[in-house]
Amino acid sequence: MSNQEHNNNEELEQPVDEPEATQDPNDDEAKLESPEKNADSLEAQLEAAQAKATENWEQYLRAVAEMDNLRRRTARDLENAHKFGIEKFVTELLPVMDSMSLGLAAEDASAESLREGMELTMSMLHKMMEKLGIEEIDPLNEKFDPEKHQAMSMQPSADVEPNTVIAVMQKGYLLNGRLIRPAMVMVSKAPE
Repeated sequence: MSNQEHNNNEELEQPVDEPEATQDPNDDEAKLESPEKNADSLEAQLEAAQAKATENWEQYLRAVAEMDNLRRRTARDLENAHKFGIEKFVTELLPVMDSMSLGLAAEDASAESLREGMELTMSMLHKMMEKLGIEEIDPLNEKFDPEKHQAMSMQPSADVEPNTVIAVMQKGYLLNGRLIRPAMVMVSKAPE
């Protein structure tokens, strides 16, 4: 072995001087008190966590109860809507029915007075339909619209353009813009 290698080995074998730790007597007391403080701290944390868990559980139970109540209330409202959905229609129709009953009850009425009563009743019916969003389709002399009209027959006509409504056999109706019944019409076609 060379001298240099020998010196290196000696350096490795020599013990390293470590600084001596100075121990403070207060540190021993801190270490002794620490587990008790830790236990108190852990107990406080556990109590806080249990309180929070209890609070969350109560909130959950309230939310479940509220959802059940909401479901029941919605079911009841839906059932009432099905049962009483036409209530507005009925309240608007009753005066028309009353007017017709009065007209039928008149025994010695003339044909003219009966006609006048029928016209008044028809006027009441038209007003009722307007209030309910029912619109009449009377397409006389209009272009044929297959979305709103049902052609019952075609008739050759030189007086009007082809595909024009020349007669209405039965009026159609819309409810709030939606077709309830198409108008039954006669449509013109070009003469042969």
